[in-house]
Amino acid sequence: MTDGSEAIVAAPSAGTIKLTKVTGGLSKPVFVTSARDGTGRLFIVEQTGRIRIWSGSSLLTTPFLNLAASVSKGGEQGLLGLAFHPGFTTNRKFYVNYTNLSGDTLVREYRASATNPNRVQSGSGRTIIKIDQPYANHNGGMIGFGPDGYLYIGMGDGGSAGDPGNRAQNKDSLLGKMLRINVNGTTSTRNYLIPSSNPYVGKAGRNEIWQRGLRNPWRWSFDRRTGNLWIGDVGQGRYEEVDRAVRTSSGAGKGANWGWRVMEGAHCYRPSSGCDRSGKRLPVVEYSHASNGRCAVTGGYVYRGSAIPAMAGWYVYGDYCSGEIFTISASAPTPANATRLLDTSLLISSFGENASGELFVTDLGGNLYRIDAG
Repeated sequence: MTDGSEAIVAAPSAGTIKLTKVTGGLSKPVFVTSARDGTGRLFIVEQTGRIRIWSGSSLLTTPFLNLAASVSKGGEQGLLGLAFHPGFTTNRKFYVNYTNLSGDTLVREYRASATNPNRVQSGSGRTIIKIDQPYANHNGGMIGFGPDGYLYIGMGDGGSAGDPGNRAQNKDSLLGKMLRINVNGTTSTRNYLIPSSNPYVGKAGRNEIWQRGLRNPWRWSFDRRTGNLWIGDVGQGRYEEVDRAVRTSSGAGKGANWGWRVMEGAHCYRPSSGCDRSGKRLPVVEYSHASNGRCAVTGGYVYRGSAIPAMAGWYVYGDYCSGEIFTISASAPTPANATRLLDTSLLISSFGENASGELFVTDLGGNLYRIDAG
């Protein structure tokens, strides 16, 4: 199948892109994004607990937000995600995802200062949702607003290895899921609302759940043109996968089951053969750990910028360990064949978009790069 949104154009090739260093001096950067507020600023998330600002010409010394004293920093824990409210230019709200000092996931809301847009308003923080974590790994961490205006929260399966609690398939657990909540309201017991169109509203299962069967959706994104949802789901020991949920009138992938721990990629995991594949969605593309030291997919974005015409409509993603950058057409059939665009020596922790759709790469080693035409 294809996503039906646009024609498949000629594949880009190795040499189509290059990386241009924007800045160094960062402490374990794991994400970069824009507030889309017309300022041209980039906001860089450091795993160690700070959000830094690239002004367009320099890295500001004073952090936008400093949560270093509140964040667990070991292994896969830390400050992991950032999303700006669609109405940020008027309400100044943004959201962060981090593991607290007890190792649990917190999604919190803050406001930028009304008098200094490069600082957070003192005392503005409030917790939207807290999710207990049984282990220190597979925390997920990515948050973002969909084209429907709801906040999506990518949750890993809670860790150890092999999802010992089978949480990803359990509809009564928020772990191993894509969650979808409305942050524009509250109830007497929580600081968010449940969208009435969520798949388990009025049924068995947690109402916050949008999709299940994820192992660790470290980085995912919505295509800003089509609204399709792309998820880079980190595998166990053999396969990495990218999932694509096509946006329809009911949303992008409502109620989808991506298969984990029954399946790893398109392959049986537990049991190792003869698994029940019914109702499980297959990845649009997968790759094995068998070559080049590949170990963990870093999900990216469909390129919608203007600086690299040859990349228009192509999804860009990478591998954290090998430093490779790959691409597939946004309209590729399932399963798709990927093109390797670039070999790097980077620890590719994330991709990000600026306001105009140009793409950036964060290197856990401390640097931020822009993807330019080769």
